[in-house]
Amino acid sequence: MKIPKEELVAILSQFNPWWREEKIPDLPTWCRAVFHELMQWIENPPAQRAILLCGPRQVGKTTLLLQAIQKLVASGVPPANILYATFDHPVLKLAGLDTVLEAWRELEPKAEGPEYIFLDEAQFIKNIGTWVKHQIDFFKTKRVVFTGSATPLLQTGQESGVGRWHSIRISTLSFYEYLQIRKISFSSLPQAASLHEIFESTPAQLYKMTEATTALIGHFHEYLVRGGFPQTALVDSITQAQRLLREDIIEKVLKRDMTALFGVRRILELELLFIYLCMHDGGLQDTTTIAKELGIAKQTVHNFIDLFESAYLIYRLPPFGYGKEVLRARNKIYLSDPAIAPAILLKGKTVLEDAHALGQCVETAVIGHLFSHCSSRQARFSYWRNQREKEVDLIVEIDGTIIPFEVKYQSQPVQDRDVMGLIELCTQKPSIQQGYVLTKAPQDIGLMGRATPSNKLARVPVALFCYWLGASEFMQKNFLLG
Repeated sequence: MKIPKEELVAILSQFNPWWREEKIPDLPTWCRAVFHELMQWIENPPAQRAILLCGPRQVGKTTLLLQAIQKLVASGVPPANILYATFDHPVLKLAGLDTVLEAWRELEPKAEGPEYIFLDEAQFIKNIGTWVKHQIDFFKTKRVVFTGSATPLLQTGQESGVGRWHSIRISTLSFYEYLQIRKISFSSLPQAASLHEIFESTPAQLYKMTEATTALIGHFHEYLVRGGFPQTALVDSITQAQRLLREDIIEKVLKRDMTALFGVRRILELELLFIYLCMHDGGLQDTTTIAKELGIAKQTVHNFIDLFESAYLIYRLPPFGYGKEVLRARNKIYLSDPAIAPAILLKGKTVLEDAHALGQCVETAVIGHLFSHCSSRQARFSYWRNQREKEVDLIVEIDGTIIPFEVKYQSQPVQDRDVMGLIELCTQKPSIQQGYVLTKAPQDIGLMGRATPSNKLARVPVALFCYWLGASEFMQKNFLLG
């Protein structure tokens, strides 16, 4: 079907107000931490590549694009050389990319300097990988930035995409970003340049951390149930925030995107599996058991889990180690945001009264924070479990360093007997210099007891840990290594 150029021009004009020397309406002044990396690749790219912003729906990818455009216009880039188009719009999706580009140039003739092309929801563009390859190979003055809420464009164009685009994964809001967007500040909270400073802190410094962290707990719990999505973070009602999150995931991702992008037809089975994962957040991927309990074919379960990962709804955590034994072992599955399970299961704030469910949410938040912090640093993530079922929740391997983390979100102070798996791992692996137990109470902080090998383990309250980790992103520091 041919779309009249007049209709395309009218739509593009609405999406590109800078062509009329108008400001972008309702654009927040606050930027996410990843904005600095995005602008570096747009303004002074380390290599000739396009930029892919990927991540789940509603994490702020569109806002990042518009903030980048606003900065370009403010820096003197001719407005006619900047195009924004979202292929979530039915008319633009039907018209296709080439027709949209033609309409842009008919309306706005090119000015001197590079062209900046911002393509939103590019997973709906046919052969986007091939198009990006062509632009990067033959048009050196074009800067292409595109977003995706699912990864079929990466899978279908993986070979041609190698060396053609730089991927920036956008996770849900960190706890620090959540406080910033809610305009909640803690000026008295001690800052840390790196996590290992906790080993060197004096009792007086630890006391100050405890005192300041006490005020974080209530906000951290609200963050867990409200969600790390900008839209839900700004809603005053937690019930309303969870309803919006539930609608986005069920209606837009599971029912619409999975059908449009992956051709899924058995939506009911897809929903049942996702609800199952919400009920077992952080559980092992036992495909046989899941298939038996839900009455779904084993291969279908496996395929659907792959799709959830492609839509950025889950993280998969393999077991620690290498070789055939690890290849045969089961992965652990975590949701991409701690508020997803309470929202889908209609738990509201009651999750805060359920110690097990709250512990799952906290563990999911920690996994998400660490994945986000290390996403551009080629880190490897895993969990550890021995034959006696002793376990370590998460191991991060980065720059040759192994850092284990154990989440113990319990009311009573954490003792050595609570983290015997972590102690055993540190004993077996002399190369591990430091490990961390992430606790609940603000006063549960500092070095672990005498049973730990060579004082390798320290306790850090989870709320403080997530706050520090998110804050370090704005300083562009590797908080784990210093």
